[in-house]
Amino acid sequence: MAPPVQSQRSPSPSQPSGKGEVSDLKSQLRQLAGSRAPGVDDSKRELFKKVISHMTIGVDVSSVFGEMVMCSATSDIVLKKMCYLYVGNYAKVNPDLALLTINFLQRDCNDEDPMIRGLALRSLCSLRVANLVEYLVGPLGSGLKDNNSYVRIVAVIGVLKLYHISASTCIDADFPLTLKHLMLNDPDTQVVANCLCALQEIWSLEASTSEGALREREALLSKPIIYHLLNRIKEFSEWAQCLVLELVAKYVPSDSNDIFDTMNLLEDRLQHANGAVVLATVKVFLNLTLSMTDVHQQVYERIKAPLLTLVSSGSPEQSYAVLSHLHLLVMRAPFIFASDYKHFYCQYNEPSYVKKLKLEMLTAVANDSNTYEIVTELCEYAANVDVTIARESIRAVGKIALQQYDVNAIVDRLLQFLEMEKDYVTAEALVLVKDLLRKYPQWSHDCIAVVGCISTKNVQEPKAKAALIWMLGEYSQDMHDAPYILESLIENWDEEHSAEVRLQLLTAVTKCFFKRPPETQKALGAALAAGLADFHQDVHDRALFYYRLLQYNVSVAENVVNPPKQAVSVFADTQSSEVKDRIFDEFNSLSVVYQKPSYMFTDKEHRGPFEFSDELGNVSIGAESADNVVPANRVEANDQDLLLSTSEKEESRGPTHDGSSYSAPLYDSSSALVSATNSLSELAISNPTSAGNSLSTSLAIDDLLGLGLPAVPVSTPAPAPLPPPLKLNPKAVLDPGSFQQKWRQLGISLSQEFSMSPQGVAALTTPQALLRHMQGHSIHCIASGGQSPNFKFFFFAQKAEESSNFLVECVINTSSAKAQIKIKADDQGTSQAFSNIFQSALSKFNVS
Repeated sequence: MAPPVQSQRSPSPSQPSGKGEVSDLKSQLRQLAGSRAPGVDDSKRELFKKVISHMTIGVDVSSVFGEMVMCSATSDIVLKKMCYLYVGNYAKVNPDLALLTINFLQRDCNDEDPMIRGLALRSLCSLRVANLVEYLVGPLGSGLKDNNSYVRIVAVIGVLKLYHISASTCIDADFPLTLKHLMLNDPDTQVVANCLCALQEIWSLEASTSEGALREREALLSKPIIYHLLNRIKEFSEWAQCLVLELVAKYVPSDSNDIFDTMNLLEDRLQHANGAVVLATVKVFLNLTLSMTDVHQQVYERIKAPLLTLVSSGSPEQSYAVLSHLHLLVMRAPFIFASDYKHFYCQYNEPSYVKKLKLEMLTAVANDSNTYEIVTELCEYAANVDVTIARESIRAVGKIALQQYDVNAIVDRLLQFLEMEKDYVTAEALVLVKDLLRKYPQWSHDCIAVVGCISTKNVQEPKAKAALIWMLGEYSQDMHDAPYILESLIENWDEEHSAEVRLQLLTAVTKCFFKRPPETQKALGAALAAGLADFHQDVHDRALFYYRLLQYNVSVAENVVNPPKQAVSVFADTQSSEVKDRIFDEFNSLSVVYQKPSYMFTDKEHRGPFEFSDELGNVSIGAESADNVVPANRVEANDQDLLLSTSEKEESRGPTHDGSSYSAPLYDSSSALVSATNSLSELAISNPTSAGNSLSTSLAIDDLLGLGLPAVPVSTPAPAPLPPPLKLNPKAVLDPGSFQQKWRQLGISLSQEFSMSPQGVAALTTPQALLRHMQGHSIHCIASGGQSPNFKFFFFAQKAEESSNFLVECVINTSSAKAQIKIKADDQGTSQAFSNIFQSALSKFNVS
């Protein structure tokens, strides 16, 4: 069988076939420049397309500039457009070539075809070359007076471009006054809108230096201009209507009649099909009535229906934007929307971000009359295939319960969640039950009966496990197995990677000890010993605090750790009223969608100092393969330093600064679980009034914990043990996005400058060698850039025993042989130790 015939395919115009193709294009364009043969325009089009396609992929075709200009002498508007595109691209980078275009652009500005006049004027103003400003004034003046509205539209924006190139030239030519005249008298509404946009920008920029411009900017908000624009608003395009409404929102009416007249003129804008127009109108209504409480509430009633219609009739993106604004209004006046709660039920085909926002709104509008229906609907979502929505629905039920709405039924629903046998449902329900018990202690009997049946082995999420442990400690007198469950958790201390859980476990076992001492004393001793040997600073400090508190006085310790508790009446709100008011002031903007004031995402100081594009310029970013990820393991407790006795540590450590010492139990599984030999009656210790009492208190508590250590008087505390040496994970992985986010969130914990070796500075001609060297010391580069003499690097490292990160900005100046480093760390207490490792590694670079 014959092979299939290959189809003849023409080469893609975006792929140049060789270096000589640009020369071929130049010669072909030159041949067609003066030709008037039939079909020549079609040939020019094909050549122009090739030139434009080469230009868009980065091929330098500036050599055909003259030929392109010569070929533009045609009435074909498509050729004109492509030629203007080409000229505008190369004029920015080559002002000398731009000068060659002035003649033919000025000629086209006087063409009989208004489309060509407008295109030529737009291209002329888009050259943005300061040396050519003098050639713009004449064509712009003619364009502003042109009979065709398209040319005037282009000319108005051209004035704004001229202002940014040369503000003095624009002002001296009286173009702003011409724009004001056009805004008030031009029959074309798009010309009016462009004039308004240009004048607002020009006068806002000029107001800081010119009183006249300040008065003109304030005159835009005068009643004659506002009403002139409102009377014509139906003629404007949707974009122009939004522009006018944004101006009207800043208008200060003279009296109540002025307010009602303005609202009457805009009443029909609430029925507009475009969501942007509706939201802009809503903003005007809300701003106008802020000082009129009764009318302001009526405005909420009036705008409710249009906004709810937009939510249900648009795309998911539009629905989310409108819902964000509705959410803001619901938070300010929930009673207005309470009867419309069904509009916030989730639809099966809605994206998760819309569903999540609706759940927040259902929580906000819940009251005594609709709570049952809302909670019933939310419980249906708990079985949703989308785990995120299922979690959010359970949280919403809990939030409603904390608002004191029909608590009886809600508690029963939450307890049913615990029986669904889904890990994430159980986890969320446990966290909520904990909060409910803090506010409604009277429900403890019913809740504990269900919680007591849950095995800690089935709860893996740290927050949920911490909540369960909290209940075990808080209600240990009602849970028969509480001491034994806590004891089993302490026996598996090394397997628990979450510091939150370990902290809660320390507190829970201490509370349980005060309620059921005989069953808990062994577990308490083991917990304190393990906590004191823990690498996490917070866990270590809490264990040491409890230990010293128990040494001092058991009764005082009980009053501190397990005092009589009052029910929590109000939980802390996540957003202050001041922030909410600031967001409301920025209604119909991204602030409402982001739920934060604009300065928090526009000002660089709030966004964070780290931006790859801003700080590095040409950056090479690389993340290691995900295959190299190794789970962080905690260092085993049998580290040699941790097993030294107190006396041995003092000898190895040498004399301390103050000569003080204290006796802290050391973690040893064999000694931590030794049974106490003294009876519980020895715990009845009063406040010490002498050294003898202090000593007896110390002896009693040491015996109680079963640590078998000699007691040292409280008056002679010893210094804390030296921290273990810092070890780094050689296979640490961190992607650039996570690095950037962490860099923004963390503060600088250490900033230092030090000298580099001459050999290391000399080897920096190839920075890749430094990156490989640092990687050999378990310090990895996430980004690098700069050029001699200044090089900038961003490094990261990770502890070997836990997923705690160090982030480093390193700037090396080869001329001064100095390196400046800024370190940010999850655990700031180890920043100095890491700095020592970093400096040591850097000092060894290229040193044999």
